[in-house]
Amino acid sequence: MGKQPQTLAQAIASLPEEERIILTMHYLKSMSATDIASLLGVPERSVEAIIRQGKTRLSAILGI
Repeated sequence: MGKQPQTLAQAIASLPEEERIILTMHYLKSMSATDIASLLGVPERSVEAIIRQGKTRLSAILGI
């Protein structure tokens, strides 16, 4: 495989689209799950689940 992403932004960019959009809003725009859910018109629980899943995936990508 290629070199692992070095920054949070690069790691987020490597995620599937749905996770990338939600995690960008959450981490890079400092939006709450409630605000993201409202903006996207999806259930807050879905956003929270994607944030948890994405956090796990980012930890693996970044080696932390």
